[in-house]
Amino acid sequence: MSLSNGTKLPNPFDLNDSHILDKLYLTHLHGDDKCDKEILFHIVSNVLLGNESQTRLAESKAGVTGFQPEFRTLKLISCQMITTPRGECYVHQTTLWILHYLKTYSWDAKALVTLAAFTLEYGNLLYLTDATTLDQLINPLKQLNQIQNRKVTAPVTDLVGLIMEVFLHIHEWAAWSGVGYDTLEVPSLSDALEDIPVAVYWIIASIVAATGNIIGVSDYSLSDFKERLSLVDSKLKEHLKLSRGEIYSVEEYLKRKKAISSPKDIVDFLKLLIQRNGDNLLIYDGNTKTKTDIEVFREKYVLLFISSLNKVEDEILLLNSIYDRLHDNPQEIVRGYKKDDFKILWIPICDDNQNIKFDLLKNKIKFYAVEYFSELPGIELIREKLNYWDKPIVPVLSPLGEIMNDDAMDLIFQWGIDAFPFRKKDGYDLTQKWKWFWDVTRRVNLGIQVKGDRYIFLYGGGDKKWIQDFTLALEKTKRHETILRADAIIEHYHLGKDDPKIVPRFWIEIERKRLKKHQDAIDCEIQDIVKSLLCLKQDPQGWAILTKGYNVKLLGHGEPMYQTLADFDIWKDKVLQKEGFDIAFKKYYESKVKDTHVRQPCEIINVDNNINGNVIATVSCPNPTCGRVMEVSSVNYKCCHQDDARQNGKI
Repeated sequence: MSLSNGTKLPNPFDLNDSHILDKLYLTHLHGDDKCDKEILFHIVSNVLLGNESQTRLAESKAGVTGFQPEFRTLKLISCQMITTPRGECYVHQTTLWILHYLKTYSWDAKALVTLAAFTLEYGNLLYLTDATTLDQLINPLKQLNQIQNRKVTAPVTDLVGLIMEVFLHIHEWAAWSGVGYDTLEVPSLSDALEDIPVAVYWIIASIVAATGNIIGVSDYSLSDFKERLSLVDSKLKEHLKLSRGEIYSVEEYLKRKKAISSPKDIVDFLKLLIQRNGDNLLIYDGNTKTKTDIEVFREKYVLLFISSLNKVEDEILLLNSIYDRLHDNPQEIVRGYKKDDFKILWIPICDDNQNIKFDLLKNKIKFYAVEYFSELPGIELIREKLNYWDKPIVPVLSPLGEIMNDDAMDLIFQWGIDAFPFRKKDGYDLTQKWKWFWDVTRRVNLGIQVKGDRYIFLYGGGDKKWIQDFTLALEKTKRHETILRADAIIEHYHLGKDDPKIVPRFWIEIERKRLKKHQDAIDCEIQDIVKSLLCLKQDPQGWAILTKGYNVKLLGHGEPMYQTLADFDIWKDKVLQKEGFDIAFKKYYESKVKDTHVRQPCEIINVDNNINGNVIATVSCPNPTCGRVMEVSSVNYKCCHQDDARQNGKI
């Protein structure tokens, strides 16, 4: 068949989906013609499927307001289909005419309006076929509609059933598209847009063919139309299946996002991140190597370690050490927080092919961990709320589920347990606590280069032999195989080595700090540090200060500092077992200090009872590792730190 301009009409069965899609977009405009889809759908589905409850709903609405499009639009389309000549090419022609006529309607509205137009004739045929002859109008109407020569066949009924099924899928797609989901979050909805116009085309073509059959002007093989409609519907159903999952994820995310903005408590906060609805998620306890319930975090502060499984051995080593230090004296209260109230939970971001690697890592941890080998239900919240983007982080959460610190990782790496309870304020206070000291080193031009978390020894003293021995011990230690395996870098600076004049300038600057007025708690801590430094100065052998980056870890006296380095082979394994060189060094140093106190304890000097009570002579503690000025107490001189070995080097 040819058009008047000589163009041959194509057979729709000779067209693939791409050809059809190209033709359809020429007929489609993005208009907003009104169509009361809900009412119209209920009326049509009642006629075609016999759903009475839906019809009552439709009647209750239509009786008051009517609906769009008007009857004449439906009748015009119905007439166009009825007058379509026999032949698949004419079915194609009428289908394109209807699509052009409805060009400003949405895709689902095009199908629905055409379906409604078909229902006018189809419903009329069903009614007159089943109607009794008691009504005097029935017989004349049957004769006018030539009911005796027409009937609804099984192929027509089957095709109508499939048309309704496909339309429901289009209707579902349109409803979801109308919500306004982000195409990046629900990409399957936009992917379906390639198949929706083709599905609408085959719905309308099938309706035109079915109309020809029930009118009696044609006898199309409706199974061919049904086959093409089924093919496009199978694609559409796959898009809808994917969309359904994507929409569920979006809705679940929005629900969790709303809930996490005001969580009930810490357990509720954690569940929103790691527990799927209905799951009873168990938590791995790295200390006991058993499973426990998430309720273990109730009313606790949580250090939430979030990371991938790649290169996290250092972080695990560090947090294991923090775990140990929290349990060394769990009832200790620091800055108003009890150590026993803090727990560490690891949320590994991994997939189902990394379970072996996770098992290897989890055997190394002492803290808690989530075992989850598929995408976490709260992964988007972890990224958005906690700002995790593949780099390990440690947010600190309160028992109420509030974020006390969005990432304490750097704070813990720099200050260790000294940063407890790991708020940003604690890091600021620690920085201020030592800022003045580093200002002193810059003012007197010591030339110290502080880089990252390198270890630095600053040392000095009047005993040249001790200086020589200490320097050699340092050089030997920094080149030791264990230090190299631990990736630790040790640097050292001998105060006054190149310029002896620097030594008095350094101590004068320290002394000036002692003369400053106390203003707050930080100032009081600084004064204690100044006293400890001035005490070091009096050590007859020498002194040494150990820092990790800007974190001053230890103020040490000459003999035990040297012995600690000289005995490195004894405690070297602790460097790899603890969180680093500094902690292992400090523990062994403290043991040597205790040995020194046992051999040479601080003394109390008795003064004759007859001496004048106004004696105020200055006497220093004879212990070379102390050297502090002793207090005048009644008629005794006693060391001001009263044999408290913990104060030696404590900062």
